[in-house]
Amino acid sequence: MRVYSTKSNMKFLKKLSFILALTLALNSCSEAKYEFKITSTKNVKLGDDLTISLEQLDDHKIDSVKLYLNGKMISNTNNSYSINSTKLGVGKHEVVALVFVPQKVKKILGNVEVFANKKPNVYSYKIVNTFPHDKKAYTQGLEFYNGFLYETTGRNGESWLRKVILETGEVLQQQNLDDRYFGEGMTIVNNTIYWLTWQHRKGFIYDLETFAPKGEFAYDKSGEGWGLTHNDSEIIKSDGSNKIWFLNKENLSEKRYIQAYTDKTSLKKLNELEYINGKIYANYWQKPLIAIINPENGIVEGIINLTDLVKEMAKSQKLNGDDVLNGIAYDTAKNRLFVTGKHWNKLFEIELIKQ
Repeated sequence: MRVYSTKSNMKFLKKLSFILALTLALNSCSEAKYEFKITSTKNVKLGDDLTISLEQLDDHKIDSVKLYLNGKMISNTNNSYSINSTKLGVGKHEVVALVFVPQKVKKILGNVEVFANKKPNVYSYKIVNTFPHDKKAYTQGLEFYNGFLYETTGRNGESWLRKVILETGEVLQQQNLDDRYFGEGMTIVNNTIYWLTWQHRKGFIYDLETFAPKGEFAYDKSGEGWGLTHNDSEIIKSDGSNKIWFLNKENLSEKRYIQAYTDKTSLKKLNELEYINGKIYANYWQKPLIAIINPENGIVEGIINLTDLVKEMAKSQKLNGDDVLNGIAYDTAKNRLFVTGKHWNKLFEIELIKQ
């Protein structure tokens, strides 16, 4: 038997380590990186055709590609796809490409954006009547129902639900929210009040006549609670983004959403809501504007500019940073539109004037 010396063994091991390291380095250098990006037609207006493509940034061979649009596969053979944007609707739409390369799959993320195909109408206003409003109210939800004004407020320890006489501001009933909750918007459906909280992912249900608690409901995908209103068949909710959610009236589950878009941009931070004559009226946070939104497709059909109303308020009351326009109510019987703001001491009946 031949026995190697310790010194010979060391030399052999060093040589073997060098060969292994060199082999690994060569394999690493030769491994393809497979770089891609998703591209699409720019500045797409509703009704335009758009093309979605997967662009490969290197020349390595791939096996196949699958394209998905809003979770639905649109191609499993080609790396591009064309569609008319009417089928998508306005908003951002998620695109995913699965690229099959030797021994692995790469997932590429992107999106396409569709804008409204017409500019919104612009409205000014005139003041018809002025009513008292509690300056302590950090207004979140406002609704006129059967001759009375109902209001919810926010902030921890300052969140309450009230029934108020419009003409005098007298509070007839009040239900306080537990101090741990930050109250948000509300709406009234079938003699029941639904009241959102901000970040606790749940709302509360009350009897209209007694204000007695009747239960709770949860929201998941819509995340936060901001504004609430309803149409004949659904409850409608905002979550502080550009999305407006439609909930099942029976169990309050989230069914679908639209995205609010003009011909140039999306409207983010949508807040207090009111459903008026088939359209959604929405405050957006910290701006003296109300958007009029088509509930079928999310197109912003009108913008109500209330900048001068905020200036008018500032003449009689010092407005701090959070004392912004918020609160929309509509008297269906008399066709009256009411607006107010957080901590405002006035509530206004206004008439819209199309520009």
